[in-house]
Amino acid sequence: MTTSPSTVPGALLLTPGAGAGRDHHTLVAVGQAVAPLPCERFDFPYRQAGKRMPDKPPVAIAALRDGAAAFTSRVGVAPESLVLGGRSYGGRMCSMAVAEGLPAAGLVLLSYPLHPPGKPDRLRVEHFGDITVPVLFVGGTADPFGSPEEFAAHLPAIAGPVTTVWLPGGHDQRRSDPAVCAAVREWLTALGGAVGSTETKD
Repeated sequence: MTTSPSTVPGALLLTPGAGAGRDHHTLVAVGQAVAPLPCERFDFPYRQAGKRMPDKPPVAIAALRDGAAAFTSRVGVAPESLVLGGRSYGGRMCSMAVAEGLPAAGLVLLSYPLHPPGKPDRLRVEHFGDITVPVLFVGGTADPFGSPEEFAAHLPAIAGPVTTVWLPGGHDQRRSDPAVCAAVREWLTALGGAVGSTETKD
């Protein structure tokens, strides 16, 4: 069972999409924007091993559990105060881990892959009903992995409070990092997280 929505964020763990690593520009920008809130960018096992094929969910989720435990222990925050998330595949793995019971104060899902491009029938929403923590979705209005209308049809399945922010563009919004950072910072602040100023580096 996931934690209650009242848990104050104490740290943020970010994960990359399937074709990127922990140094993806959006993850770096968000990490800088939420300071002094502790933030760590995490690579999945396949990336650490130099492979290109993403890990299957059981492998990725197991690695997330270990990574989250190590991070919270290192920065001295309770496991249930950790916010997890990331881009695309990484955010999806975090959402599945939390749905399976990984303690969390919330989820930050950037460019969530609701379905593969051109395959709206292959939805990745089976676990939504088991998510009871606050969730922030930030996506592009022209993302082939899911339109705002498609998200509107499936997000009500999530039991926790959901916030959506839609920005112009597609799946990798390279020019929208300041807006993504502002959305994440505002959401974390609303949950009680100790984030920094409202200025964002371009």
